[in-house]
Amino acid sequence: MKSILLIGLGRFGKQIAVRLHELHHHVMAVDQVEERVNAVLPYVTSAQIGDSMNEEFMSSLGVNSFDVCIVAIGENFQSSLETTSLLRELGAKMIVARANRDVHAKFLLNNGADEVVYPEKQLANWTAVRYGSNNIFDYIELDGDNAIVEVSVPPSWAGKTVIELDVRKRHHINLLATKQNHKLNTMITSDTKLSADETLLVLGSNRDIQKCFHT
Repeated sequence: MKSILLIGLGRFGKQIAVRLHELHHHVMAVDQVEERVNAVLPYVTSAQIGDSMNEEFMSSLGVNSFDVCIVAIGENFQSSLETTSLLRELGAKMIVARANRDVHAKFLLNNGADEVVYPEKQLANWTAVRYGSNNIFDYIELDGDNAIVEVSVPPSWAGKTVIELDVRKRHHINLLATKQNHKLNTMITSDTKLSADETLLVLGSNRDIQKCFHT
């Protein structure tokens, strides 16, 4: 369980608040708009209406007491940048900031952000991979070259065991789990037999995954 300061309660920020609530974290939410603050009250530990670019207001929040500070401001980059810089000046332990463009990310990283997230870009990548292929059901990009994908079992693999397929040696990918009827099985052994009605979670380079599964 972590204590998190969440700044910016638009659609992205609200979704973060809801998910953090589901994960049982302590969250303080901040926004200038009263309606947005009221909308997240059921999901947060506490909330404040205020200007995140105001040093006096931000100092009153005890920024350095939070494990993570998330700047989810998306519609005003200047506000996001100044908020990020102010958080750093006030001794924030960890700052994660939202960016919409690469140039924004560079400025944020140079002005105090420890990490940057691209919600639109990441969703666009996921959508392109997911719906640009007939046999990929989920996709998690780890970096520019590697990913975890959920993929259907190739017809030639059905009925064979992991040791018979030897996918790590032959295809340079790692089998992490099988999934059937929305239930995940991570206890994969050399004797695990694959079925045509399940999917696989595999880890590997994008190139090897594409080559192996013809995506």
